[in-house]
Amino acid sequence: MHAMTQATTKVPHPAMAFKPEARGISAEAAWLLAQARNAAYAEAAHGRVGQGLMVLMDALEQEPMAHDLLSDMAALLLSAGELKHAESYARQALAISPEHGASLYTLAFAQGGQGSALQALQTLRQLLQGDALLSLMSEAPDLYPVAQTELARLEALLG
Repeated sequence: MHAMTQATTKVPHPAMAFKPEARGISAEAAWLLAQARNAAYAEAAHGRVGQGLMVLMDALEQEPMAHDLLSDMAALLLSAGELKHAESYARQALAISPEHGASLYTLAFAQGGQGSALQALQTLRQLLQGDALLSLMSEAPDLYPVAQTELARLEALLG
C-alpha cells in the first residue's frame, strides 16, 4: 500500500484557506467555523495534529452537523494514522453530505489502510464520478491524481 502510505503521511490542504459557506447559519458563525478550520490545518502543518484536532473538536461543539468540520477531523485523523477514527468521522460527514469528495477520499484511504481493499475500491469508484468528483475537484483538486493512482493500483490488485 505504497500509495496509501504516501497519502496518509501528508496533511491534506495544509495551506488551503477556507472561506465561510452559507449553510443556514449566521455569517459570523460561518466565519468562525472557517477560522477554526484554517487554524486546525495550520496546527497540523506545524506538526501539531493533536492541537489541530482539538480546535476542530471545539468547533464541532458549536456546529455538530457541519460536514466540512467532520471531514476535516477525518482527514487529520487519517494523517495521524488513526484509521478507524478517520473512517468514523468520514462516515459521519457522508451521512450529512453523501457526495462530499474529500470525505469519500478519506474514507477510501482509511478503508484501504485497514485491509478492506474491496471497500476502498468501491469508495474510490464512487469518488471519481458524478457529483462526488465535482466536489473533489472544487475543494481539493490536488487529491485527484492520488485517488486515480490508488484506484488503478486496487483494480490491478483485485482484478
